[in-house]
Amino acid sequence: MTLVLATHEVEDVAKWVLSPVRQSIFGSKGIKVPTFTDPNGTNITGLLLEEPDMDEFQALMQTDEAREGAEGDGVKFDTLQTLMQT
Repeated sequence: MTLVLATHEVEDVAKWVLSPVRQSIFGSKGIKVPTFTDPNGTNITGLLLEEPDMDEFQALMQTDEAREGAEGDGVKFDTLQTLMQT
């Protein structure tokens, strides 16, 4: 199991938090996805992905389903940063 920390800005934090899209995309692959928001009220959000298979995760992130889901949730892709547990 690899932990991946991903942060990005979103257009609307409340909409992003309530969206079921993350769970439908990641949960179907066995990936747990706790979410985080900035307590200072910025549009920076985060995910802690408990990833069982990094190759499968990388492939999933390249799919139209993942991209369209994130865009529908208002994710600003140019702000995406990921860190992997060492």
